[in-house]
Amino acid sequence: MRIYLRLVLPVVLGSYLGSVQSAGETPQPAPPVADSRVAVLTADQVVQILDQTVDWYRTLGTQQQSASEPSDLLILYANRQTADKVVALAFEIATANAELLSSEAGAAQTAGGVASSAQALTDQQKKLDAQRQALQAEMSSTKAGLAAAAKGGKADLAAKLSELQGELDMANARKNLLDTMGQFVNESDAKRASASALKAHIDAIAASVPAANVGGTAAPSGGAAAPAASSAAPVPVSAGGTVSDRLGIWDLAANALRLSRKVSTLEAIDRRTAALEATFLQIRTRPLEQLKALSARSDALEAQADSANGPTLKVVRDEFDTLAWLFKQTSAILIPLSKEGVLLEQYRHNLSSWRDASKRQYHDALRALAVRLGTLAALLAILFAGAEVWRRVVLRFAHEPRRRYQLLLLRKITLWTLVVVIVGLTFVTELSSFATFAGLITAGVAVAMQSVLVSIVGYFFLIGKYGIRVGDQVQIGTVTGEVIDLGLVRMHLMELNSQGPLGPTGRVVAFANSIVFQASGGLFKQIPGVNFAWHETTVSLPAGCDYAAVKDKLLAAVSHVIKDYHEEIVRQTREIARTTASSSAGSALPQVQLHFSPGGVEALVRYPVQLQHAAEIDERVSRELLNVTANFTADATRKLGPIA
Repeated sequence: MRIYLRLVLPVVLGSYLGSVQSAGETPQPAPPVADSRVAVLTADQVVQILDQTVDWYRTLGTQQQSASEPSDLLILYANRQTADKVVALAFEIATANAELLSSEAGAAQTAGGVASSAQALTDQQKKLDAQRQALQAEMSSTKAGLAAAAKGGKADLAAKLSELQGELDMANARKNLLDTMGQFVNESDAKRASASALKAHIDAIAASVPAANVGGTAAPSGGAAAPAASSAAPVPVSAGGTVSDRLGIWDLAANALRLSRKVSTLEAIDRRTAALEATFLQIRTRPLEQLKALSARSDALEAQADSANGPTLKVVRDEFDTLAWLFKQTSAILIPLSKEGVLLEQYRHNLSSWRDASKRQYHDALRALAVRLGTLAALLAILFAGAEVWRRVVLRFAHEPRRRYQLLLLRKITLWTLVVVIVGLTFVTELSSFATFAGLITAGVAVAMQSVLVSIVGYFFLIGKYGIRVGDQVQIGTVTGEVIDLGLVRMHLMELNSQGPLGPTGRVVAFANSIVFQASGGLFKQIPGVNFAWHETTVSLPAGCDYAAVKDKLLAAVSHVIKDYHEEIVRQTREIARTTASSSAGSALPQVQLHFSPGGVEALVRYPVQLQHAAEIDERVSRELLNVTANFTADATRKLGPIA
């Protein structure tokens, strides 16, 4: 197709230009252009500036996410209005520069000699359009005459109509050829195509930013920034005070961190605004220089016009028109650039006020956090100091190990309970939410740790007035042992041999403290300060003896055995009566009771023993009882004679 146009285009243009010149029309020289490169920016620079401006404009979404105070919203509204104007002016500058690029392409095309061909094509297209309209009008009148003519004149009118149709077809063919060649000429012009592509690119970018109204007025605010609405709810401020008056340490720290990020964000936006302002300031230099050059050229033309004749005046007039158009287009770039500087300066002033206010809020938040942390540290210091005083008082005035242990344990529980409560109340935001949370946690812990909690409660029963302590000998069920450890949840016993001499078996038995709430088994222990027990044994008496005398002998024998331990046993008996405030403690004397059975008479002997000497006392009592019964058996045999 291009080869065909290259071959046909010179022939057609030559014929048309020859016909024009033959008609006596002399082509006028093109008016001089004030500057061969009138555009301020290239197409790539225009697109880069628009991208930078649009990217800066989208920081409004970040600002809206940071706005959490009423004053922030006011500044955000002012910045949005200013940003809309800045974007609109940026697109206005880009559009004006695109027009200059387009005119530059036309001027370069004229200077290169291609404009004569393009202009000739345009002139021929206009002539062909006029010729086609004339032919169509003539054909319409011929058709009307043909309908009203007599039979004899219809043949001539039909022939004329056919000839006009042929001329119209030829004109249409020539018109199609010229249209194709004109399209090829325009497409082969790189500068014109670049200018057209730039305009299309500007329109595409403007469509993505609703605030870019190149007509000179800003779009309604919020059009572009609305999709970037903050998803984070602003921190509520109570009617009676500031945020720090009712928030806990956790929220105060989060608020300080949020304000720190807010200040950093505003500083980053200010830096981007300063960079955009520097860019617009930099590109203001060339339009100022170009306006000066255009003004100087205008002054020179004015001096030239004073001494020019008629043909020269026409050339000067054409150049004045070109200078006026260039001055207008360059001013259309310079004025928005000046406005951009003023608007961006105001924008930075708003950001500076916002940043200063945020810094003050940040410092206030840090002070409030420091005060709250200081208060917490002071309370904890007072609490631990009081706990230390409590410990020293207990160590000084509580001499009994068991009572001292109980008081120190109570001190530890009270201390850490108060620490948890104070720290919890300091960190929470609202007391009601803390109470709800604590209630749910308590219910969950009570269900999940029911056995542990029962054991902990049982611990306080075990250390009561008649409770146990380390070193006590106790009996739980069938296990007898010495307490070697009493914990908050369980106790440990060193098992003792209950069938023979009372000594350790080498095994350690663990019981949960909840044993005190169990009906079966039971827990047996000695009263504090008491270390004796009652043992009993049964002796069969020989038949025919003096049972009263036997009883007296048995009682005397047992009394003789325990007389070495009698004083200690009496003292412990009195301790039982004093501790229990009971008169049923009884005496510490041995007892002998006779029982009649089908097999004869039996004597039930009961006697007290010290636990640490129980095996020794039992052995001595058994030996004495055997001696007494043996003597009475021998006497009975002598009296009754040998049994056959």
